[in-house]
Amino acid sequence: FCAPLPSLQLPTTSAMAPGLVAVACRSVSCSLLLESRDFILFQTQISPPWRRGSRGNWIRCSVSAVEESASVSTAIRRTPRRIVGKGSKLVGSGSAVPKRTISNDDLAQIVDTNDEWITVRTGIRNRRVLSGDETITSLAVESSRKALEMANVKAEDVDLVLLCTSTPDDLFGSAPQVQMELGCTHALAFDITAACSGFVLGLVTASRYIKGGGFENVLVVGADALSRYVDWTDRGTCILFGDAAGALVLQAASDEQDSLLGFDFRSDGHGQKHLHACVGTKKGHVAKNGASSNGAAFAPPISSTPSIQMNGKEVFRFAVRCVPQVIAAALAEAGLTEANLDWLLLHQANQRILDAVSERLEISPERVISNLANYGNTSAASIPLALDEAVRSRMVKPGDIVAIAGFGAGLTWGSAIVKWG
Repeated sequence: FCAPLPSLQLPTTSAMAPGLVAVACRSVSCSLLLESRDFILFQTQISPPWRRGSRGNWIRCSVSAVEESASVSTAIRRTPRRIVGKGSKLVGSGSAVPKRTISNDDLAQIVDTNDEWITVRTGIRNRRVLSGDETITSLAVESSRKALEMANVKAEDVDLVLLCTSTPDDLFGSAPQVQMELGCTHALAFDITAACSGFVLGLVTASRYIKGGGFENVLVVGADALSRYVDWTDRGTCILFGDAAGALVLQAASDEQDSLLGFDFRSDGHGQKHLHACVGTKKGHVAKNGASSNGAAFAPPISSTPSIQMNGKEVFRFAVRCVPQVIAAALAEAGLTEANLDWLLLHQANQRILDAVSERLEISPERVISNLANYGNTSAASIPLALDEAVRSRMVKPGDIVAIAGFGAGLTWGSAIVKWG
């Protein structure tokens, strides 16, 4: 009962070797059918029951022979097809910060600085840093649990976990550990690395998995511990950074409920020299014996822990020039203007940057979300951390339109226009 397959070229030999065989069926009564004109792959250990049709096309002539044969893998299961083309709605937020607080006065004990000098130049008064048994994974899990609770989504119903971080506990990625500890047993999990732009990229990536992949619930986490990579003798950088995590839950919704209204992203590798944390290595040397190099002719490179290097003036110029451009482009895609925005939420890097960007966009300070004074620059965590606090304090209400923008190392920068709830 299967239709001819004119586009499928199968071997003409009567004795087909074991392997993967493609079957396509247009009959709605076929138990192997996924969708009209789909190809289904299954494993066979015998010559499949094909015969040549009148036009020379190969046709599948008996499903029962396949179903009754023990050679067909029992792993083939019919699963519901994902529905693509959906919108994505922001339904939950959460955040977590380490217990230990480092004040400006604390930093004045180890570098030549003081509270006034730091506050005037950055707007930062305190920052949190990991201590004890705290890790990026533990902060990510805590913030995620809060977001899932707000969203009323069970961990087992999460389809995808995106961990936006440049400082994972595991060099190979920490997202699967977050997925495991949360109990998201059915979720794919992987890391996204884009420094301070990471969370905005993760948010848009999540929406694409919902729209194009048919995912239902996606957890996006921004978590970083830049305190691990700070040179605590450099007063130009050690005053800026802190550790934190924040999370959002996106859920499939109708197009009318779509929370992502527009976005725009850019990258420019030429600016990497202004902000980076490159791993330093020493050239390999000839080993006197194999013991020090696992028997290799040359010893492996010796790595050193990287520390953050930043040209503050250049980064400031870059942010003030480029961030308003991507926000304007995202607004244009959304069919909106600055006047339609309820809130502006920028990566919390420096209060001077926040002030300069909002001034260029002609957005009043009262509409700018900032918690920089309490946490410093928490990289990929800064936007979800600030948004979660704004939502829980009822500053941001359902239906509010927020322009978010991340910018930083790479250089990368981007913006998304979102509607909360």
